[in-house]
Amino acid sequence: MRLHRLIAILLCIESRGRMKAKELASALETSVRSIYRDIDLLAEAGVPIVTATGPKGGIYLMEGYTANLKQLNGGDVIQLYLTGMGIYTGGPTESGLKLKNALLKLEQTMPHSYQSDIRKAKARFYFDDTPWWTERVAIPCLEVVRAAVWGSYKITIQYRKADGTRSSRHVHPYGLVVKKGNWYLIAFCEAGQEIRTFKCERIMAVKVKPSAEFFEVPVDFSLENHWMKQEAAFKQLCREKEYYPVVLRTNEAQAGVVAKRLEILQSAQEGSHLLLTVNMYSYEAACREAMDWIGRVEIVEPATLRHFVKGQISQLQKIYV
Repeated sequence: MRLHRLIAILLCIESRGRMKAKELASALETSVRSIYRDIDLLAEAGVPIVTATGPKGGIYLMEGYTANLKQLNGGDVIQLYLTGMGIYTGGPTESGLKLKNALLKLEQTMPHSYQSDIRKAKARFYFDDTPWWTERVAIPCLEVVRAAVWGSYKITIQYRKADGTRSSRHVHPYGLVVKKGNWYLIAFCEAGQEIRTFKCERIMAVKVKPSAEFFEVPVDFSLENHWMKQEAAFKQLCREKEYYPVVLRTNEAQAGVVAKRLEILQSAQEGSHLLLTVNMYSYEAACREAMDWIGRVEIVEPATLRHFVKGQISQLQKIYV
C-alpha cells in the first residue's frame, strides 16, 4: 500500500506542481502525518523533494528534476484506471497488451530503490480469476465495442438472444458495465428507440461504417444511475416471477454461510437457533438446492419441500444400509 502511495505522491506533485501536505492527504485519502513520513522516505531514497513552509509553501520537486512519470500516455492511464476499477483487461487481447505496456513504463520510471519492492511483489503475488472448472467465456467483439464506446461512433451488431434467435441492431454504444466477470453493453437501439442492455458474449459480429458516424451521449445520461435502476427493476421482476419462500432452522455459524449463498427475506430468533426465510425461486429450484444443505440446516416449511427431502433421505438410507 505504501509503494502505491509513494507513486501517487510523485504523480501528483509532478503533474500538479507545488501542493500542500493537506492537499496531498485529501487527494490520497490518508493523514497529513503519513504524507510527511512518505516525503521523508522519498527524500532518503534520493528523490529531490522540497518542502517549504508559509502561505506560498508546499511540497514540490526540485527545479529541473523529473520522475519521468509523464511518459505514461493517455491510453496507459486508461488501462491502469480500468484495472483499478476491477475491470479485467488481461489476457492476449489488445487491452491486455496495453495494460502490460503501461505497467512496464511505470516500473521503468520508478526510482532504483523501489525496484526490489516491485520484483518482490511480482514474485509473491499472482492473480488468477479464471473459474476452476471452466474457461473464461470468449468475447470476440469486445475490443471493437470498447473502441466504439470510447470513440462515440455508431455500430451495427449481430446479436444472439438467450433463446438462440439472431437479429441485426444499429446502436449508439453509451457505455460498458462489468458484473461478476460478465460484460454488458448499454446502448441506444435505433429500432426500439430506447436504451437497451446487450450481453457482450452474445454479440456475434460488429460492423463499423467506413466513414464513422458519431453520436453524442445525452447530457443527462448517467451510466451508473441507469445500471443501478435497471438492476433494481430486474431484481424486483425476479422477486415477482420467481418467488418461493423456504423457512430454514439453523445456528449462527451456518447462518453466515446461508447469507452468502441465498437471498434472505426474513430472520427470527428461536431459542439458540435462527429461523431464516429464504427465496429459492421455484419448487424445482428448491428441490435441487435443498439437497446441498442436508446436515447443515433443517427445512421447516413448506411441507411439500420438507416431504421431498425426507423422501430423498429415505432413498439414501436404503442405498447405504
